[in-house]
Amino acid sequence: MANFQCSAAKSILVVDDDIATRALITDALREGGYPNTREVQNGIEALESFEREGSDLIISDLNMPGMSGMELLNRIKELNPSIPVIIVTGYPSIDNSVSAMKKGAVDFLTKPFKPDDLLFKVNLYLKENSFLKDEETSFDAGADWKLHEKIRELSTIDVIYDRIENTRGDDDDIFREIVQLALNVTEGQRCLLVLFDEVQNTFYNKIYHTKNVRTLHEEAEAKATIAHLTPFFRQVVQHGKPLLIRSYNDRDHFNSLISVPLMIRSKVFALLTVTSEDPTCIFTQKDLSYLLNLTARASLNLENTLLYKSLFGSIMDTFESLIQSVQARDHYTERHSRSVTKFAVETGCAMNLTTYQMESLKISSLLHDIGKIAIPDHVLLKPGQLTKEEYEIIKKHSVIGEGILQSIALFEEERKIVRHHHERWDGRGYPDGLDKEHIPLLARILSVADTFDAMTSDRPYRKGLELSHAIDELIKNRGSQFDGDIVDVFVRILG
Repeated sequence: MANFQCSAAKSILVVDDDIATRALITDALREGGYPNTREVQNGIEALESFEREGSDLIISDLNMPGMSGMELLNRIKELNPSIPVIIVTGYPSIDNSVSAMKKGAVDFLTKPFKPDDLLFKVNLYLKENSFLKDEETSFDAGADWKLHEKIRELSTIDVIYDRIENTRGDDDDIFREIVQLALNVTEGQRCLLVLFDEVQNTFYNKIYHTKNVRTLHEEAEAKATIAHLTPFFRQVVQHGKPLLIRSYNDRDHFNSLISVPLMIRSKVFALLTVTSEDPTCIFTQKDLSYLLNLTARASLNLENTLLYKSLFGSIMDTFESLIQSVQARDHYTERHSRSVTKFAVETGCAMNLTTYQMESLKISSLLHDIGKIAIPDHVLLKPGQLTKEEYEIIKKHSVIGEGILQSIALFEEERKIVRHHHERWDGRGYPDGLDKEHIPLLARILSVADTFDAMTSDRPYRKGLELSHAIDELIKNRGSQFDGDIVDVFVRILG
C-alpha cells in the first residue's frame, strides 16, 4: 500500500455500523499516512464527535441505524458546508449516488473497494479542500464551478506528483504505482504497461491490471491484449506522441483508449495504455493530460534512478579499490569484511528493516574498516598484542573512515554508521562515547556482527573462540557493550 506522506494534522472521521468495515478503513488510513483517524459506529455518535472535535474529512456508510449516512451528510453540511464527505455503501444505486452528490458529498464508493483507491480519493479531496480554503471559497452551491474544476485538476496533478515522488523501492514498484494511478485518475477498466525493445521492435508485458476484476488467465489475457493493441502502440512509438481514441467500434477489447509513451532522453522505452469497455466511460483530453503528467514525472523519476545507480556504481567501484588496497596489506580484513556483512545483513533481515536500511547496512558493513588504509603497517600488521599507544592509533580508523566518506553526499547515513560502530551501549566506547539509542541503530547491529566475527577469527597471536564461547560472550555483554535486543536476534539466527 502506498504511503502518501500526509500531514498528521489532518483528521478523518470514519462512520460505519459494521465493525469489520470500520476497522478496515481506519487501518488503511492510518497506514496510509493519516494517524489522526478516529471511528464511530453511527451517525448520532459521528455528529457529536464532529461538534466536539471537528474533522477535515468524513467517510460515512450510507445505511446505519438511528441516523443514516444521508441524514448525517445533511447535518454536517448545515454545520460546515466545506467539509468533504465520502459516502460508502454495499448497496449502490444511481438514485442514491445522485442524491448524495446533490446534497454535497464529494464522492460515492461501492463496497468492496481497494484501500489504495480509497486513499487516493481521500488524499485528493483533502488537497482540494486546502486549495479551496486558500481561495476563500467552499463546496456550496454558489461557488464558482470553473474554479472548482481547475482546483480539482491541480489537486489531481499534485496527488500524482506526491505518489510518484514518495514511491520507494525498485523500478517494478514505480511501474505498479504508475498503473494504479492511471486507473484511478481515468476510471478506466484495464491498464497495461509494456516495455519497448527498439532492436527487436517488439513490445513486452510488464504489468497488466484490471480494475475490480480477478482473472485466472491474466498472462494469456495480457498477451492477447498486447497483440491486439500492437498497431496502436506502433503509432505512438513512430510519432513519439500519445494516442487518444474516444470511441471505437471494438466490442471485444475496448471502446475508448489512451496510450502514452514513457521516454528517457527522447527515446521511448515503455508505453502506458488505459482502456475502457464501458460506453459511458469515454476518455477526455483532461484524462490524457493527467496521464501525460503522470508519465512525464515517472520518466524523470526512473531516469534519476538510473543516473543514481550509475553514479553509485562508480563510487562503489572507487571504494572497492580502496578496500582491496587494505586487503592486499592485511588478508584478515578481506575475510572479515565479507563475514561481518553477511552477519549484519542476516540480523537486519530478522529485524524486518526497510529496504533502504538494509542497503545502508550492507554498504556500511563493507566499508566499516576502510579507515585502516591510513593505519601504518607496523600497527595494522603487528603479529602480537598492541601496546596502549598502538591501540590508540588503531582506534582512529573509524573516524578516518568517516572522513573518507565525508565528501560523498550519497553516503551521509553510512558515514555515521562507520564512525560509530565501536560505540558501546554503556557509553564506554569510541570515538564519541555515545550510549544506548544515541548510537545509530545500524551501528549497533554492525557492532555485534563485527565483534562476533573478530572473536571467532584466528589471529597470529591467538586462536579464535569456539562458536558457543563467542555466543556466551555476547550474552554476557548484552546491556553493557551491546544492545540486548540486537544480541537476542543475532544469537537466534545463529541457531
